Amino acid sequence: MTQAASMTDAGILYLDRVEEILDDVRRTQWPRIRQAAALVAEAIAGGHEVHAFGTGHSHMLAEELFYRAGGLVRVRPLLFEGLMLHASAPLSTALERLPGLADALVADHGVHAGDVVIVASNSGGNAVTTELVRSVHERGAVVIAVTSIAHATSEAARDSGLPRLHEAADIVIDNGGAVGDAAVDIPGVPRRVGPTSTVAGAAILNAVVVQTAGLLADRGVVPEIYASSNTREGDAINAGFAPGAAA
Repeated sequence: MTQAASMTDAGILYLDRVEEILDDVRRTQWPRIRQAAALVAEAIAGGHEVHAFGTGHSHMLAEELFYRAGGLVRVRPLLFEGLMLHASAPLSTALERLPGLADALVADHGVHAGDVVIVASNSGGNAVTTELVRSVHERGAVVIAVTSIAHATSEAARDSGLPRLHEAADIVIDNGGAVGDAAVDIPGVPRRVGPTSTVAGAAILNAVVVQTAGLLADRGVVPEIYASSNTREGDAINAGFAPGAAA
């Protein structure tokens, strides 16, 4: 679904669209969010690790889960600078399509049986994403995917010749985004504006975090949660978990 807008109210329509998407996520994706949280809680209770990965703008979702005030301590992001955008956006695009890169990243990062790997990719079609799922499966980890089913199954989606993320992951959570991610049509503007995958993805993953904390508490396991370093006691609390402070 897209929205048409005039120049004066386009931003409001974007916020309306985000609200619609989050309502749809709550209505249609909650069972999968609960399943994802159950996997994460089981991994943490069993002494295993939770990993998070994304390329391009999706790497922000891996960072959203890491070292975050109100977030789980037991998260290791798999962050590779070449797959981000700040150094070279064209290089990032080229590398996420590069066969073989995922195996090297997983081998360097370290993933083990019983771990959970969260993978965010709006399109779900690049080689590094699909091959990373295969690589961590070979190591005995399970994969939670956050992706756009509308985009991944669209005829407009670029075909890499590989399975898409939603076809390979163990649990798939749909971010509800439109094909191409952008959601608002503005008269006189040649392309849609206003991508939604980041805001929806962050909401989905934080819902998984909160649900995980609740499940652990129900089991009598006190989840390790970062405090904000911008509170008086934040540094002291976080010092018991890792060096530095949570944002």
